Amino acid sequence: MRIGIDLGGTKIEIAAFDAAGALLLRRRVPTPQGDYWATLRTIARLVEEAEAEFGGRAQVGVGTPGSPSPATGLMRNANSVCLNGRPLREDLERLLGREIRIANDANCFALSEARDGAGAGAQSVFGVILGTGVGGGLVVDGRLIGGANAIAGEWGHNPLETGEAQPPACYCGRYSCIETYLSGPGLVADHVRHGGRETEVPAIVAAAEAGDPRCLATLERYERRLARALATVINIFDPEVIVLGGGLSNIARLYERVPLLWREHIFSDVVRTRLLPNRHGDSSGVRGAAWLWG
Repeated sequence: MRIGIDLGGTKIEIAAFDAAGALLLRRRVPTPQGDYWATLRTIARLVEEAEAEFGGRAQVGVGTPGSPSPATGLMRNANSVCLNGRPLREDLERLLGREIRIANDANCFALSEARDGAGAGAQSVFGVILGTGVGGGLVVDGRLIGGANAIAGEWGHNPLETGEAQPPACYCGRYSCIETYLSGPGLVADHVRHGGRETEVPAIVAAAEAGDPRCLATLERYERRLARALATVINIFDPEVIVLGGGLSNIARLYERVPLLWREHIFSDVVRTRLLPNRHGDSSGVRGAAWLWG
């Protein structure tokens, strides 16, 4: 049995799979806010309950915000800040009494969608999270690419220059990060900066579909920025498939508009990269965590 854990800022999800990959169990519980040890105890309890239910000892993979530093093993870059500076892997291994595998949540998403999701059959897949934050993961020949610094795919913290006099600040301490424009909060903040009154992404999308010019302009700015940011990924990595996940992946018009817009930024006379919605929805993270065991 394999168990995947998706450790999110608001919820912890567990899923158990048998040797053939069939889902045995899936549960969600709230994440203890700002409490590192309560979070670890919650994970341990979920694993123990699943194993008791099915009578076996599982291999456990965990998808997390941020990632362990290859130098220290301590967590870094997590927007769930109580994890940062902590030896998450070692502490969980002591609680569970076994080796576990950890990867960034966007990497888990990419691995899930590359294995048997929207990117199945493609040699190279870039998985994108467009949600509360912006992340990404690279999979080649079914294998997750971590990189020399364990940050492969972290395109959300590259700068995206837009010419604004006061570029938005990112939680990472930098300015004009892709995340500050292409995350859900980033889209809403941009809408408000341009005089919009809607404060939720679904409301902006619905109003744009109804013909509201201000909301439509917000989506058009978003599409241009997403196209330019993904064009940089294509120029460097040249994936066969880019799969979108996270809440903003539900904006249907992105899949038609963005590939038209990214052409002018890509250093090729033909662009065969496909932009696709995810197949497994919000279960991709937990599925990918289980797949960390191959």
